[in-house]
Amino acid sequence: MTLTDLLRHKLAATANEEVPYQNDVRGSVTQPGTAAAVLIAVTDRPEPGLILTMRPETMRRHPGQIAFPGGRVDPGDVDEIAAALREADEEIALPPSTVEIIGTLDRYRTITGYDILPVLGVVAPDPVLVPHAAEVAAVFEVPLAFVLDEANLVEHHAVLNGIERSFLEITWGERRIWGATAAIIANLAVRLR
Repeated sequence: MTLTDLLRHKLAATANEEVPYQNDVRGSVTQPGTAAAVLIAVTDRPEPGLILTMRPETMRRHPGQIAFPGGRVDPGDVDEIAAALREADEEIALPPSTVEIIGTLDRYRTITGYDILPVLGVVAPDPVLVPHAAEVAAVFEVPLAFVLDEANLVEHHAVLNGIERSFLEITWGERRIWGATAAIIANLAVRLR
């Protein structure tokens, strides 16, 4: 069975399961969020990897954070999948034609008001990726098995604007993957178990 077949099978088998992380907003969310999409790009190799980016420290929003390639859905995008592919092309020069789409995962709502649809896709091993300097400080690959291992997922608590919030974190070497990105990875782990 190919990686693509395996991922499709696991997504279909877990389609009706509840995921633990749907938002980082306390209480119910009543107002519509800004539509956004991210690409969860898995490299097709014996030990698959996950492509992530690090945002520049100079960014107005989420400076220095680890993230999936992605962003808001533009009016010209056909759908959220097209938005995720466009953003990955813009941010890391990953051509849409080189991504085999597996499907979409559970939506995730951020505290900053983004309603994110994660798009799962498979790419060839060792893609040539070029970060767009204004949006991406670094692009790297982390072993998929590492980020999906529950032992590497830690829940933390912090006070933000007088409200205690919890968030997830995965530490890989010197990289700190946390917040929405870690929550989306945790939901992916549920789907791929």
